[in-house]
Amino acid sequence: MNVRIGIIGASGRMGRAIANAAAAQDAVIAGGIDREGAVDGDYADAAALAAAADVLVDFSTPDALAETLAAARGAGTPIVIGTTGLQADHHAAIDAAAAEVAILQTANTSLGMNVLRRLVEQAARVLGTDWDIEIVEMHHRHKLDTPSGSALLLGASANLGRGAESAIALNRFDRMQEGPHAREEGGIYYASLRGGSVAGDHQVVFATDGERIELGHRAENRSIFAKGAVRAALWLAGKPAGRYTMADMLGF
Repeated sequence: MNVRIGIIGASGRMGRAIANAAAAQDAVIAGGIDREGAVDGDYADAAALAAAADVLVDFSTPDALAETLAAARGAGTPIVIGTTGLQADHHAAIDAAAAEVAILQTANTSLGMNVLRRLVEQAARVLGTDWDIEIVEMHHRHKLDTPSGSALLLGASANLGRGAESAIALNRFDRMQEGPHAREEGGIYYASLRGGSVAGDHQVVFATDGERIELGHRAENRSIFAKGAVRAALWLAGKPAGRYTMADMLGF
């Protein structure tokens, strides 16, 4: 039987792309909602959609997360969360909900990006802190959060490879605000570019005296994120309660 996917944020760019990608991956769209209510199907709210779906996919906004998690918990429906810009309180709410339902949360559903995360982790583990790390990302002119959620994931992978106590322990975000200063050894620095219609470019530069390694990923269109989100939803459907990652799905 085909897996029924309910889309939170159905009228957004990602919501529409997921609906298009589902047909090619043995999935059907149970329906979708947005801030104003039903978009596809007769659902008054997230709770009604969760009851009708085998798995939810949420690419809406951080302020809608509480309602979405409550709906998933109420119906016992697994959920893939791809919303970016989440803060500590959002992650705490996800942790609490994961005690009751299966949740896969990620800032990037691209399979290629998640392979890049693994490569960055391995490189950071081998190279050590005498190799400087710079992360450069570019997105379309309408993207608000900086650095991008995907850039932060790459930084977290580098910190994990280095054995840092925290995923953000050595992150440094804004050279302009800090003013002129020497580069901190072991610091992971970010640069964010915004313009045009760029779907998402990320590059991680490892640099030391006399040599440099560059690892990168370029999203040529939004469909790669939709394909990955649908694949994650199909994998998550039927899983026991818990918090999962794209690495779990890929078998890393």
